[in-house]
Amino acid sequence: MTTTTERTLVNYTTTEGVAIIELTNAPANTYSYEMMRQLDEAILQARFDESVHVLLLRGAGEKFFSAGAEISMLNAVTPTFKYYFCLHANETLIRLEQTPKLVIAALNGHTVGGGLEIALACDIRIARRNSGKVGLPEVTLGVLPGTGGTQRMARALPKNKAIELMTEGKLLSFEDALGLGLINYIYEPENYWDEVMQYAKSFCPPNKASKAVGRIKRAVQSGAEVPFSESLAIERELQQLLFQSEDAKEGIAAYTEKRKAEFKGR
Repeated sequence: MTTTTERTLVNYTTTEGVAIIELTNAPANTYSYEMMRQLDEAILQARFDESVHVLLLRGAGEKFFSAGAEISMLNAVTPTFKYYFCLHANETLIRLEQTPKLVIAALNGHTVGGGLEIALACDIRIARRNSGKVGLPEVTLGVLPGTGGTQRMARALPKNKAIELMTEGKLLSFEDALGLGLINYIYEPENYWDEVMQYAKSFCPPNKASKAVGRIKRAVQSGAEVPFSESLAIERELQQLLFQSEDAKEGIAAYTEKRKAEFKGR
């Protein structure tokens, strides 16, 4: 099986501080190793671009964010390839999770299997009302959610609820997922994309100190995985970096001068 492709499976664009990463593989935006390679590259591109403050993931079209891995691809490759495919997918989503910039998932349609696993690696999830379901139904294929699903779901929900959803292979409406806390917001379909973009831009300069936003995210993501004393050390080091930033000086000065801060993301 080839490891490169000329097909564009991930569209990458930037606008006003937001990197838009679009999964594009009709009809269900399923992913292969090729797509994960392109997603990995897009994450790195956004990470290194100093003009990018927020990453925004979406699925092409109106019906799917992503339905997960391509079953036909998994059926055609060797067990060894499947192992390394899962390993690389794990590494890609860890890179997304650990990038010190806010990552928003725009769930514009069905978000199931590996699609939900990608969304769970994002920081904030915003769904389009009445446009899809979420869930990890891999048990119906005789396998488990193998791109971080068992671990991230159990961190996002009470452990017993995570086990219930995954062992039953249950699919939830966006509204039910909102009630569980799997989704942060549901926006109406009429102005969905405009409102998602407005929300994403609210974390960019001059509105927010985006470096502080990114370091809050990094402190939570990294700190949750280590002992408490070490997580406090991570927090202190990130705080010290922020104390040295231009935005911290501006924020403190604006507060004392009783004016609105004008952040620069530096």
